Amino acid sequence: MQLGPYLLPNPYFVAPMAGVTDRPFRKLCRKLGAGHAVSEMVTSRPDLQASLKTSRRANHDGEPGPIAVQIAGTDPVMMAEAARYNMERGAQIIDINMGCPAKKVCNRWAGSALMQDEPLALSIIEAVVAACAPRGVPVTLKMRTGWCEARRNAVVLARAAEAAGVQMITVHGRTREQAYRGHAEHGTVAAVKAAVGVPVVANGDIDSPQGARRVLRETGADAVMIGRAAQGRPWIFREIAHFMATGTLRAPPLVAEVRQWLMEHLDDHYTLYGDGLGVRTARKHIGWYVQDLPGGPDLRDRINRTDDRTEQVRQVDDWLQWLHQRMDRLPAPDAAPHEIAHSDLMA
Repeated sequence: MQLGPYLLPNPYFVAPMAGVTDRPFRKLCRKLGAGHAVSEMVTSRPDLQASLKTSRRANHDGEPGPIAVQIAGTDPVMMAEAARYNMERGAQIIDINMGCPAKKVCNRWAGSALMQDEPLALSIIEAVVAACAPRGVPVTLKMRTGWCEARRNAVVLARAAEAAGVQMITVHGRTREQAYRGHAEHGTVAAVKAAVGVPVVANGDIDSPQGARRVLRETGADAVMIGRAAQGRPWIFREIAHFMATGTLRAPPLVAEVRQWLMEHLDDHYTLYGDGLGVRTARKHIGWYVQDLPGGPDLRDRINRTDDRTEQVRQVDDWLQWLHQRMDRLPAPDAAPHEIAHSDLMA
């Protein structure tokens, strides 16, 4: 699909998730079939731009383009400056965050809290578009269906955003009030798609190739965005692409492939964060990879007790080699460890 001057290779995107979609994770998702990847949200506050946390989030070394950076804030001037700051550091697409439900974000009236103040939301959109237009940088928007059940205003905001120059809109099928509880509803996504002419991306509870096809059919959306389902399963994008192209499910990845990907992921992760913080923050990624696999819970317990990079890598590699001796491929995603048949295990 076309986004400004960029032709994206496919309509299966990885969602921006704070603390998850850092540069190493985005690179791996792109390698395994994601057609687009948006960074973790970067604050618009200038006093925090020099912080180590923000500088890591603005680090795009070795990342394939187009590089998309999500910015968050409440002040139109600061948001415009944040767009310029990130464009100077390599951002080729700027995404505006109006979807984050976290209390620490919404309490400052950023993220999805902006959906309560439509004039302010529109002022921010206009300021960011004005900052990006001279450089030919597309602006995209991610939002929810509304603040609460009684006030689903995604269609109104989508129309205003399109008129202001936003070139793609992503809608998570929940209100801010829901956070991540309950089930995503995609009727509002379909209504947004019917109301605007720019590409619309459906997000929320898409966790399988079949789910991606169903949501695309139900909403008429141009693309789907995958968040939590990609944690520990970055190959879900190639699985969706295969299913959409052939109508058949792709075989789960080989254990040898997963070993290669996970080791690459860890190496890139340590490079970005350093050994100390890298070991601690890698634990969640490793935990997601192994949580539904034989011996996974025991491995997770062991890595949570070590602060040494070499030991963490050794434990993961030993477990992967042990797993490879017992199975060629990972089990199907819906097979819990106790449901894996003995015939799936190699003697």
